[in-house]
Amino acid sequence: ELQRNPYLIMDGVSRFDIMQGEIGDCWMLAALGSLTLQKQFLENVLPQDQGFQDDYAGIFHFRFWQYGDWVDVVIDDRLPFLNGRYLSVQPRTSNEFWPSLLEKAYAKLQGSYQNLHGGYLSDALVDFTGGVQVQFSLKDPPPDLEEILKAADKSRCLMGCSTSGQLRRNIELRNGIIQGHAYTVTGAVKIRYKNGWKHIIRIWNPWGHGEWKGPWSDNSPQWDHVEPKDREALLRNKDDGEFWMSCKNFQEQFSWLYICNSTP
Repeated sequence: ELQRNPYLIMDGVSRFDIMQGEIGDCWMLAALGSLTLQKQFLENVLPQDQGFQDDYAGIFHFRFWQYGDWVDVVIDDRLPFLNGRYLSVQPRTSNEFWPSLLEKAYAKLQGSYQNLHGGYLSDALVDFTGGVQVQFSLKDPPPDLEEILKAADKSRCLMGCSTSGQLRRNIELRNGIIQGHAYTVTGAVKIRYKNGWKHIIRIWNPWGHGEWKGPWSDNSPQWDHVEPKDREALLRNKDDGEFWMSCKNFQEQFSWLYICNSTP
């Protein structure tokens, strides 16, 4: 009914396929964004033996970790719509549906879409991996935070972060950061900058747009002092919700960092 030619997955699975809908489940989508970067975990959650093409029967199944077991969740392919708009994750490519169907399966596991409205990124990371998660308060960060981030990135951990927003959620600050919101940490590198080195962190917003506007953002002058090959390798200048920032700004703007992997 929605699409003449639907696909579960087109051209692989990427965080850029995800655009949050009306449901306040950024905590789950931030974990999902990280999951797309770690294929060894992704195949558990999103079995590849299904699609809209062969022997299609209107059902899909996904797997989540619950209390020590992988649980199979089976759903049909109906999606919530209101006034012609998706309430759930919107497909960025109009006929690719893995994010909205996976979100529906997770909603079924949690009891309803309403139960996805607000939650803990740390819980979603464990539900997608069966792994062990650790949290760091960025208000009182460990002294070697830069090294922790770089080591976690190298060990292919899933990572996320969140901003504080006790009073008001989803308020966009002038600098582009959203209060009371969860993000995915998608990279941490040390690059040559001017005459020294700089630690920078890459972060993605599950809205699929809306980025940091400060130092190291897409159009910032800092990139003019980076070697061209590094700039070419690291910078994707488009409004896709992903941006770089310095470790110092990261600590100032975010309140928690979450790291998860299959072993401690």
